[in-house]
Amino acid sequence: MARYELLNNVAHKDLRVATGFGPAFGDDVGMLPAFPSEFAELQREYPIFLRRDAGTGPWQSVVLLGFEQRENLFLQGGRWNASYLPGAAAKGPFLIGFQEQRIDGELKLEPVMHVDLEHPRVNFTAGERVFLPQGGNTPYLEHVADVLRGIRDGSDFGADMFRVLDELGLIHPVNLDVQLDDRHRVTVNGLHGIDRERLAGLSGADLLGLNRAGYLEGVYLMLASLHNMRRLMAEKQRRLRAEDVAPLSNAG
Repeated sequence: MARYELLNNVAHKDLRVATGFGPAFGDDVGMLPAFPSEFAELQREYPIFLRRDAGTGPWQSVVLLGFEQRENLFLQGGRWNASYLPGAAAKGPFLIGFQEQRIDGELKLEPVMHVDLEHPRVNFTAGERVFLPQGGNTPYLEHVADVLRGIRDGSDFGADMFRVLDELGLIHPVNLDVQLDDRHRVTVNGLHGIDRERLAGLSGADLLGLNRAGYLEGVYLMLASLHNMRRLMAEKQRRLRAEDVAPLSNAG
């Protein structure tokens, strides 16, 4: 169970964060939240979809990592086999919260960083240091702070963007039912994507509105990301073949 504390360089002066990858760190997940602020990077390697909890909540963009709930096809030998790590993974045990602070005589909610002390990456012996010996932030913590700012900005931007896309009828269900080989078929439910035909049929005024709001680029990046499904399918097929060969090798 998560136990968040406001991060500070006194109580957490010796805090370290393990930066390897694997199921022990909770990386064995089939999808992760994604944010429009990172779509340009994500679309090069991951398929981007939309989903919402219980089918009624707000839309959330996600990257697909595998075809099963606990399957991450980017994990390989303790590495994350991609040149860009999604922000939801890169942030590690940290998140942004808000705290009342008096600024120029006025109470304002200011973003502050919290750390989950129960997170499997958190320890006090090995990994990336969070604070320098004299109390300053390490480059690692500065990087995490940048990631969290991107998540915060992207989350706010995405909420408005996806609401507008929904109002324009651009979001439609995606039937992800893939026949991998003669014996293996995979299905992922609850995913949605951009309706190409509906997008092509939008009026000039609607397209102009999407472009001026900064949403149109994200729409095309989501569509472009779908070519990465071939990469996921190929990796899944490779692993299935390896599983088939393993019993024969053991029998020999």
